[in-house]
Amino acid sequence: MACAALERLERLLTGIYDLRLGCRVKDFLVTERPLLPGDCQDAPGTEQLFVAAGDEELCMSLFLDAGLLDRLRAQDPNDALDHRNVADCWDAVEGISHFLCVAHHAEHDRPVSLLTLELQAEIDKYIASFLLLRRQDPHRFPAELHTLLFQRTRVDATLAAGREPIYRRASRQAAKFCARLEPRLRELCHSGGGAWLADLRRFYRLTDLGKLRHIERMQVC
Repeated sequence: MACAALERLERLLTGIYDLRLGCRVKDFLVTERPLLPGDCQDAPGTEQLFVAAGDEELCMSLFLDAGLLDRLRAQDPNDALDHRNVADCWDAVEGISHFLCVAHHAEHDRPVSLLTLELQAEIDKYIASFLLLRRQDPHRFPAELHTLLFQRTRVDATLAAGREPIYRRASRQAAKFCARLEPRLRELCHSGGGAWLADLRRFYRLTDLGKLRHIERMQVC
């Protein structure tokens, strides 16, 4: 069963990107491994999106481990994000991000690549964390966030299952995008202005190739 913390994180992301989807995470959520299809029950990690495409429909299940949700209930990152719950928050945001991205592309009858899913999830972890930290201190820019997310975290070979190059490329591209977004986010902290939200929404709706090209064209302010 979904928890309030998870639903608040979902609302945070859908609000950022102005998504109006006809589905909710809670309706596709699985928290116990025995409820997953047999060949999916041994998947590692606390978060995994399972997608099966049929002739006329797309089937999804978002697995978030029950223990993860219990910890989010006990220490809701929407109220206070810190060293105690940041890892769980990122796992939850990653799962929600994957779900929303697949659902958005499906509603617009567009394919989405694993690279785009992972790229968007890394960006979502950064921007969601920034906004949650800003709630705690509206005038402080969390300069340590970029280093913590993109330099101190490592790709888990077990979770990557042979797809490490894709995950590393997604992280590099997301790191570049977020670094180039930082001047506008700093403006948000200092003056409350900036065009960062419109930029994020435009980026979200670009094609896979369009996103990579956009990152390459971005200039550091």
